[in-house]
Amino acid sequence: MMLIIVFWLSLLGAAFSYFLYPLILSLFPSRRGSKDVQPSGLCSPRVTLIVTAHNEEGRIREKIENCLALDYRNLEILIASDASTDSTDQIVKEYGTRGVKLARAEERKGKEYAQLQAISCATGDILVFSDVATSIPEDAIGRMVRYFDDPAVGAVSSEDRFISRDGIVAGEGAYVRYEMWLRGLESKKAGLVGLSGSFFAARRSVCDEWDIYSPSDFNTALSCARRGMVAVTAPNVFGYYTDVSDAAKEYQRKVRTIIRGLTALSRHPDVLNPATFGLFAFQVFGHKVMRWAAPWFQVVLYVISLMLSVNGFIYSVVFAIQSVFYGLALAGHGYPELRNFTVVKIPYFFVQVNLAVAHASVSFVSGHRMTVWAPSQR
Repeated sequence: MMLIIVFWLSLLGAAFSYFLYPLILSLFPSRRGSKDVQPSGLCSPRVTLIVTAHNEEGRIREKIENCLALDYRNLEILIASDASTDSTDQIVKEYGTRGVKLARAEERKGKEYAQLQAISCATGDILVFSDVATSIPEDAIGRMVRYFDDPAVGAVSSEDRFISRDGIVAGEGAYVRYEMWLRGLESKKAGLVGLSGSFFAARRSVCDEWDIYSPSDFNTALSCARRGMVAVTAPNVFGYYTDVSDAAKEYQRKVRTIIRGLTALSRHPDVLNPATFGLFAFQVFGHKVMRWAAPWFQVVLYVISLMLSVNGFIYSVVFAIQSVFYGLALAGHGYPELRNFTVVKIPYFFVQVNLAVAHASVSFVSGHRMTVWAPSQR
């Protein structure tokens, strides 16, 4: 009897974040003003674009040129150098005559610390954050700031477009599309629990309390909730970035990102209090906490369903489905060319993500923290 209870609890836990959480969230009424809102274009505030960089001498020119080509008249461009030791800062200074400014962090304390140095000297009413690897379309800033016509909106996230080196949606594409769909749902409810860290915007007031030890994409959404505002997604604003050239480095990037997320939640556990944050607390629980717990539920489910597979049809079916799923992931690992097929690509990437979550969780519990930021080389 105990094994049966554990089976159903582990099945519930494994499925909750990916399936049950969106279903439950969809049953809640949308927040007032979230439906059929069309940005009017009446808002044209001063905008500061902050680009964070660390030792980006090979890519910083291309990023600056991308920023200078943006079609927004009232724009200030700041490059936040995270104590770069190569020629990044010198290259940025070359663009001084074209209005590009350098905000250098003399100590390397992480991405958020470098962003804080730029925030302290920014003149914009709206702050837009980006990184070197992300390409911003010409009209994206104008589209983004229009969402601030709504006084309830404290931050706006772009939607990610993940492009392979040959211009085709890469293996992460299906997962990213799912995340973008989930963001759209959260945006209509209590607001996003995390923005696209590569390209998002926030009101200056939202950035007044800047936690350098928490990821800015989560901390900004939390700051919005604390102020009674929401962070929303902009389905007509895209940030384009390419796949990481080294798969091992991409895996390590995921591990670092999750450790930073766990650190943020440990620093702000009050966000899980529904008495204070209402539906936003449930969204953090469903999207973050249960997502991080999913790998452990999956392990328990596989073991328990194996033990119960001789006792009933449902248990043997669940065990068989898991075995096929993980078998496809192993095939994708052993034979990379198979990842070109969706039936292999999705299980492979899903398992890779959950391995990174498990790895990060163990590292976090062991006392490992991630403050120093290393941009992925794409």
